Amino acid sequence: MAKVSVTVALLALLGVGAAGCSSEPSSNAGASQSSAPAEGAAVEPVDLTGEWKQTNSNDPESFQSATITGDTIEVYWNATDSKSLYWAGSVEQGDGDSFSWDSVNDTSKTESSLLASSDDTKTFTYENGELSYDVTAMGTTMTVRLAKQ
Repeated sequence: MAKVSVTVALLALLGVGAAGCSSEPSSNAGASQSSAPAEGAAVEPVDLTGEWKQTNSNDPESFQSATITGDTIEVYWNATDSKSLYWAGSVEQGDGDSFSWDSVNDTSKTESSLLASSDDTKTFTYENGELSYDVTAMGTTMTVRLAKQ
């Protein structure tokens, strides 16, 4: 019972509810989209590897974080003394200042997590050093923004 209370409090602080976390699947699942470089300009690949932390949380003690290693991403709900898996999926590294990819859910990791999204895919966007994605819970959608730590 205490775990449920902490979870509900965490989600309330983030501004979203506890059930049915989802995002609208995109029709181009798995496709990477990049912005076109200026003519003659060299485009540097973006290294997303590392730890990321939410920058737009309503509470510094309750936030989402992500870990990217190679071609995988794991996103967590974080509260004072707890951490719960929200998303585990694929990453497609891109080039330039702006690109998106549709991460494919690794259900072998998310199926047993109470707070995990059950969506097949989730669209992540990288723009000017920031990762963002939508979280929908209990009829409310919020765009989560993460900065690399």
